[in-house]
Amino acid sequence: MTAFEEPRRAGTDGDEAARMTAAARAEAEAIVVRSGTSFRSGMRILPPRQRVAMYAIYAFCREVDDIADEPGTPAAKIAALEAWREEIERLYDGRPSRPVARALLGPIGGFDLPKAEFLAVIDGMEMDAREDIQAPTPEDYALYCRRVAGAVGMLSVHVFGEVGLAGRELAEVLGEALQTTNILRDLAEDGRRGRLYLPQDLLRDAGIEATSPAAVLAHPALPIACDRLAERAEALFARARAVLARCDRRKVRPARVMLEVYHRILRRLVARGWRRLDSPVRISAAMKLRILLRHGIL
Repeated sequence: MTAFEEPRRAGTDGDEAARMTAAARAEAEAIVVRSGTSFRSGMRILPPRQRVAMYAIYAFCREVDDIADEPGTPAAKIAALEAWREEIERLYDGRPSRPVARALLGPIGGFDLPKAEFLAVIDGMEMDAREDIQAPTPEDYALYCRRVAGAVGMLSVHVFGEVGLAGRELAEVLGEALQTTNILRDLAEDGRRGRLYLPQDLLRDAGIEATSPAAVLAHPALPIACDRLAERAEALFARARAVLARCDRRKVRPARVMLEVYHRILRRLVARGWRRLDSPVRISAAMKLRILLRHGIL
């Protein structure tokens, strides 16, 4: 038995191991359900084994993201993230101690999930935890997107079974498209946290020299910067569609569903404009179902 296989001992020990695994998987699914994430639309069409893996990956991301977002000192947040780095090491040694890590034990062996990508997600959250990101340089913006979104994409394509060059390109390109859409959607919420993810080069091109969230979000040229970032996202979605065409269509159904959901969110953000940032933009359950039927069922 490898370190990643679930214990199959007979008797009390085996029963207890099975109970702990079932409880860990239930906890991971509960985290997904409570989050209300749009990612669930793509996850639900997967076969059970892959769906369990994706729920566990999402639950891990949710846990470390909450560390970065919830109140606390930078030192406390960094310590909590370091504890998760140690947990990832224990996980890959076959001895996880946390429920969400326990839920990942089977998937990391079953789908050959790279340890480096879990650590990259933690590195991305540490960028948030160390100090509030405000108008990042183009290089820091790209690095942040690669860590918090591209890494999740890399884990996902392993679960989907599309791990060739096209799969890896899809992970990075679609990951940045989704993250950029999130950034545009969450401008007001992030601003209240003291964060501003709009890239520095776009702000300066729009004539905005300020970097503080309050000043930037109140600047009359804000729509110019947001529209240009939205154009970047549109280009990323177009690239992602082209990459999807080179992938096994059945394997990447969840990615196609997520692309369609988030592309609609982006277009609705652009249509709403950038002066009513607290006016929510959502995709209805009926629209998600139509997307699911069209792009998730072959």
